[in-house]
Amino acid sequence: MTTLLSIENLQVNYGTVAALKGVTMTVSEGEIVTVLGANGAGKSTLLKALSRLVPARSGDMKHQGKTYNRIPPFEVVRMGISHCPEGRRVFATLTVEENLNLGAYTRRKEKVAVEQGKERVFDLFPVLLKRRRQLAGTLSGGEQQMLAMGRALMSRPRILLLDEPSLGLAPLLVRHIFDIIKEINEQGVTILLVEQNARKALAIANRGYVLETGTITASGRAADLRKDPKVQEAYLGGTALKGENAVPQETYR
Repeated sequence: MTTLLSIENLQVNYGTVAALKGVTMTVSEGEIVTVLGANGAGKSTLLKALSRLVPARSGDMKHQGKTYNRIPPFEVVRMGISHCPEGRRVFATLTVEENLNLGAYTRRKEKVAVEQGKERVFDLFPVLLKRRRQLAGTLSGGEQQMLAMGRALMSRPRILLLDEPSLGLAPLLVRHIFDIIKEINEQGVTILLVEQNARKALAIANRGYVLETGTITASGRAADLRKDPKVQEAYLGGTALKGENAVPQETYR
């Protein structure tokens, strides 16, 4: 498989505090790769660094073999990497359709392609078609998450960075969101997924990494991580994942 994204010895500091301490990982075309870890492990910082929202202190980030450590965030989007942040971050005073249009900002001159992008989003999330003239701030939490994901897809990314897409959602909506993530991947979008629901994440991922206090402590095929006693104890409630419909237990974010 072609490596789309590679990170070598990535270090990120917030002042004097080291948030990432030499992270090395790869994401290949067509994969779903998940990153697991407790609160404060550096998961969101990793995605922000990859989308150039926070600067790297040192290390190397490559997209299709080309280093992009110093380019501005909008160029990262233009390059084919789109970030759906934790907490949805929709523009509350704009309509659903206006939020989607902003997601296509780097392609705004391609009017036909932008309309096709919206049609694709509405196919994935039919409720957004019904709400297209509604202010984003009046949507439910689940609908806002769908909008955030749809907005990220409007730039037609090759790689989608998803940060905690199931956070705060009811179990039925969580299942729906993960079904959509799989569908997006099947449509040809590679996904790097940070997710507090470790069971669900490992059920759909090809591979995974465990991040602890800024350091990768385990990695491998998702099936192998599900069997790892340490992963089971920390993130799966002490029992191995036996299928997507396994009853979820409390997990760390």
